[in-house]
Amino acid sequence: MKGAFLMCVALVLVLPALAPSARAATICAVDRNGNGDAADEGELASCTVAGDGSALCPIDATPCAQDGGGAYSCPLGGQYSCVISSPGSVPSCSPHACVNTGTNPVETVEPVDDPGPLADGTVDDAGTCMGSVEIFAGRAMRCRPPGASVTFQNCCRDRDRIIKDGMGGSIGSIGTKIAVAKGVFTGMKAAYTAFRAGATAGQAASAGANAIIIGIDPTSIAISLAINYMMEVLLAGCDAQDMETGMLKGSGMCHETGSYCASSVLGICIQKARGHCCFNTKLGRILQEQGRPQLSSFSQIGWGTAHEPYCRGFTAEEFQALDFSRMDLSEYYSEIEARAQTEIEIDMKDRVDAYLETVKP
Repeated sequence: MKGAFLMCVALVLVLPALAPSARAATICAVDRNGNGDAADEGELASCTVAGDGSALCPIDATPCAQDGGGAYSCPLGGQYSCVISSPGSVPSCSPHACVNTGTNPVETVEPVDDPGPLADGTVDDAGTCMGSVEIFAGRAMRCRPPGASVTFQNCCRDRDRIIKDGMGGSIGSIGTKIAVAKGVFTGMKAAYTAFRAGATAGQAASAGANAIIIGIDPTSIAISLAINYMMEVLLAGCDAQDMETGMLKGSGMCHETGSYCASSVLGICIQKARGHCCFNTKLGRILQEQGRPQLSSFSQIGWGTAHEPYCRGFTAEEFQALDFSRMDLSEYYSEIEARAQTEIEIDMKDRVDAYLETVKP
């Protein structure tokens, strides 16, 4: 188990960068619920552009009134223009302005690309780490709740317990846990390719399952949940890190560090993201959450920021200083007890069924 928790690491600093602007469109964004952004469903819409170039926001649009001379005026106020959205239709007006993203690009903050602690530190002839050692180190990740960039799909929704904890050294490190998550993403892409090529949903799932098994121990993931997840996100706007975070979070391995604006236009946020520190096991997450408050070295920076979570592991000295009698580990103990009973009764059956379900879903 030592290799599952300890890593000789090198420090890597990754800075965020702005992504290229999205494809030009005419949109309007409105903070309807007063929470400081326009990232919720119903707060962003495509504007209708008339032949004369004028644009109408459909949010809170209302028909214009016609006077006795046949002229139209906006009942919301003279400062708002009446726009004919389609030939022959009654002109309408809206109190909300439209924005052309070609001249006012959407600004996107890219997520931190954190590979997690890398086991590339210097070791001596006996294999002893000569650099720093991190215990229960994690990885900075993010997922996106419903918003414009993900077509208002909830990419932060828990995916249930897809990745299994405590299955031994083969998936002990955060790096290999992420490899499992990436393996499911590879399967999802294979399923999506098949789906776009005309395959049925069942055929697409089969193609995805065949891709999942490559390089992955089928007992390390809940195969049926992974396949269901693939089908769920085939047509959604969630990306690889959304999916990885969702799987690890649903498996109890992540600590949320807050929310930040991931995409905005003219200073109006249209897509939020939630930062997380994801660890190699549920136990690692629990010890980090309950151990950090005991250590002065974490008192200033804490968990970092929502966009740049601070996910380093404990040093050997910090780990030795932890008072485990002050920690509540009941969440972990209850899972161990339940899993131990299940493994005694049906462990081998589960492993065989998982393998067969992967090969012949």
